[in-house]
Amino acid sequence: MTGSLATDDQIRDLLTDSRLWFVVGLGDNPGRPAYGVARFLLDLGKTVVPIHPRAETVHGNEGFASIADASRVHGPPDVVDVFIRSDRAGEFADDAIDVVAAAVWFQLNVIDANAAQRVIDAGMLMVMDRCPAIDYPRLVT
Repeated sequence: MTGSLATDDQIRDLLTDSRLWFVVGLGDNPGRPAYGVARFLLDLGKTVVPIHPRAETVHGNEGFASIADASRVHGPPDVVDVFIRSDRAGEFADDAIDVVAAAVWFQLNVIDANAAQRVIDAGMLMVMDRCPAIDYPRLVT
């Protein structure tokens, strides 16, 4: 990777200044990490839009089958937060680039250096192998 991942200062700004988060892989299963992180983001006052093939309503928010579908309703997101296996994460990074998201966030253990480089090359912030529920208390509070 020739570009740089977001710094702690950039992540702090992202966590405090962002409003609209598309959470990829968020379904209505309380046992999944995406469900708990989405609740955490909602508690911070973020708008959370579930992105899942079943387009389920989660935490009272309407779900969408794709980033493109959600962006037609909500506009470009501040953050596309990806809870998908590393081998599939790149397609969602590309979708985030297509809708001109401000940032892409790959959750813990979601690692794709090529996808991260595409995001950086598109002029967007890229966070990889991190979790907002861990970084927020560390960087903001």
